[in-house]
Amino acid sequence: MSSDPLLQPYDLKHLRLKNRVMITAHEPAYPEDGMPKDRYRAYHVERARAGVALTMTAGSASVSRDSPPVFNNVIVWKDEVVGWLRRLADECHDHGCAVMIQLTHLGRRTRWDKADWLPTISASHQREPAHRAFPKKAEDWDIERIVADYADAAERMQAAGLDGIELQAYGHLLDQFWSPATNEMEGAHGGSLENRMRLSMDVLRAVRERVGPDFIVGIRYTADEAMPGGIGREEGIEITRRLKDSGLVDFLNVIRGHIETDAALTDVIPVQGMRSNPHLDFAGEIRAATRFPTFHAAKIQDVATARHAIASGKLDMVGMTRAHIADPHIMAKILRGEEERIRPCVGANYCLDRIYMGGMALCLHNPATGREQTEPHLVSRAEARRRVVVVGAGPAGLEAARVAAERGHEVIVHEAANDPGGQVRLTAQTPRRAEMMQLIQWRVAECERMGVTFRFNSYADAETVLAEAPDVVIVATGGLPHTEVVSEGADLVVSAWDILSGDARPGANVLIYDDAGDYPALQAAEAIAATGAAVEIVTRDRAFAPEVMGMSLTPALRELQGRDVTFTVTWTLDAVRRDGNELVAVLGSDYGGVRRERRVDQVVVNAGTRPLDELYFELREGAINRGEVDHGALIDGRPQSVVRNPAGAYQLFRIGDAVAARNTHAAIYDALRLVKSA
Repeated sequence: MSSDPLLQPYDLKHLRLKNRVMITAHEPAYPEDGMPKDRYRAYHVERARAGVALTMTAGSASVSRDSPPVFNNVIVWKDEVVGWLRRLADECHDHGCAVMIQLTHLGRRTRWDKADWLPTISASHQREPAHRAFPKKAEDWDIERIVADYADAAERMQAAGLDGIELQAYGHLLDQFWSPATNEMEGAHGGSLENRMRLSMDVLRAVRERVGPDFIVGIRYTADEAMPGGIGREEGIEITRRLKDSGLVDFLNVIRGHIETDAALTDVIPVQGMRSNPHLDFAGEIRAATRFPTFHAAKIQDVATARHAIASGKLDMVGMTRAHIADPHIMAKILRGEEERIRPCVGANYCLDRIYMGGMALCLHNPATGREQTEPHLVSRAEARRRVVVVGAGPAGLEAARVAAERGHEVIVHEAANDPGGQVRLTAQTPRRAEMMQLIQWRVAECERMGVTFRFNSYADAETVLAEAPDVVIVATGGLPHTEVVSEGADLVVSAWDILSGDARPGANVLIYDDAGDYPALQAAEAIAATGAAVEIVTRDRAFAPEVMGMSLTPALRELQGRDVTFTVTWTLDAVRRDGNELVAVLGSDYGGVRRERRVDQVVVNAGTRPLDELYFELREGAINRGEVDHGALIDGRPQSVVRNPAGAYQLFRIGDAVAARNTHAAIYDALRLVKSA
């Protein structure tokens, strides 16, 4: 047996878990009609096949009709869910992976205008800021109904063949009753801790009566809300003791914090640039105080930290949830002795943030996650070896090179700069976002392992490319900043890239016009404000930085608000003119009829990029396909077979920002789905 702490089995009641690594409950928002159908199942089975011991589905599954999903959660108040979950459980069990599910009533953490338009319900009328609903205060018949709903749902999960369930008690209804900050009930459910926990204990008793003593029942809960007026550390320890002593639960899944705002949620689930494993020691204190099975997850993204969590006795099972979104094969690579090949989670939080914005979780640098039915995590070998020339070593070009090399092709990469990285190298100039370079480092390491040839300081023209006698040419040259957004004075502005690269020194009184709504404007603002300059960010959008999603925006806003940066929405930058030593920025509005002026010494523009595509057009006429992409084949995963020029010597494609300004995920996804069948 291995001496690796992570590979030791763990006995939870009658259930033997084959190692100490789990995926905690989370909702990737893949259900269809509230059901965990084929896509949802494929996502969990991929990770089960690779060796994780326990996968916890749903985050969270809704037990009641007045707890409507806010981001396509699993619905467990329907009998229909049993069959779908049974298929998921059976397939995961075939790979030796246990399956549980997290159940909840969202309480006020949802909206009244979803699903059946029933009022949200809580232990007070207080609005939850994140979801904006003013709830109804629960009546006795509501409580009786909800207790029965939990028991019914638990029975369905047992019937589906799951190994257990976990109740969610942080920020949702159960915790809304626990917390003095949100409980304004009178009588049996308000006031004392015993009263505030009464609903949870009634739920646990009803569940246990329904499923019997052997079915595993746990709870994921906050043992310290870390907020004024909320559950404090001492009361959290007492809650823990009562849960253990009740004899109704089999494990504790511990978190610390509260989640009713984006900022609070980000402290519970830290993102890029924030401290790793911030609550691990706290979870360890809970385990030391109770000697009870303790699980925990919160930015434990690397194997070394997970191993420490188990070896030091802080946890019995360690959650590596976002890490498994980035690389579902973590356990397989540990077992093969290939830890260095694990695709790292960089904390970009594209997975969680995108649930709210895009409707489903996707990984910034693993486009196969969530697309297991159509995109491979392991690329198959090609029948015939070809010579593939890639121009550009940003994320798109490196992914194209990596996938082509896995296909068994000879791959040559030309890069104009000294080093790989493209725009990601600029992104990583902000210390908080330095982890982004791991996107590049991992791909370079994989390419070097497979023998990809890199030619740096090579500003490849058509002659250079054709000299390689390519069968396939992939242009991944990216784009250049677009700053010509004003009717006059474009020569007076600098780009956000200029600030980040150091090509332009920050001014003392700066206006940043953000017409893209993404990261560069934020990062330029941070760099400029750090010098002590006055900074105003202006955008024509109704919301600030709309392409940077809620949790990822939190660290940036903390930094910018701390430096007194001004945010101005719904205004356009129409013109810039010089007046002596100053610049006059003329602001207008899409709503019409108004103008404002700002006197500053620097105007910075963030308006996306325009494709750097000269090479592509130089090569197009000599290409078999003349650059054309068969979109149907691309989407279906079939080889590209367009013939526009039978006399052509090579296929030609362009990907990423060389096509149009998008984001890192789009660039990498372009490369994977194009090259996987090349």
